[in-house]
Amino acid sequence: MKLGAFSMSLNVKDIHASKAFYETLGFSVFAGDIERNYLIMKNEDTLIGLFQGMFEQNILTFNPGWDQEAKTLDNYDDVRTIQKHLKAHNISLERETDGSSSGPASIVLYDPDGNTILIDQHV
Repeated sequence: MKLGAFSMSLNVKDIHASKAFYETLGFSVFAGDIERNYLIMKNEDTLIGLFQGMFEQNILTFNPGWDQEAKTLDNYDDVRTIQKHLKAHNISLERETDGSSSGPASIVLYDPDGNTILIDQHV
């Protein structure tokens, strides 16, 4: 299964302090809007999202159809195909997408330890 670009989405208390901290670790702003309380930071092929006040816990995020540069891939597994595969393997989904739709969509599930996984397709 091709899940696309991977990042950690972090629930942060102070986005300005978090931005400064991760810049010290060699990350730079890749996307986002600090005035809207979210940034995507990048260090080589590593992506982290900083989100203040948007969700309660950290999230593992996959973006089918994107590489680590947020460029559209020619060959990827659509989120609806991934959803179908997970359901066929009895994986419960917290949030599903319409299997007959196309284009951008997302699903949410939890791993056995309760970690949130977001599969968020933008193409």
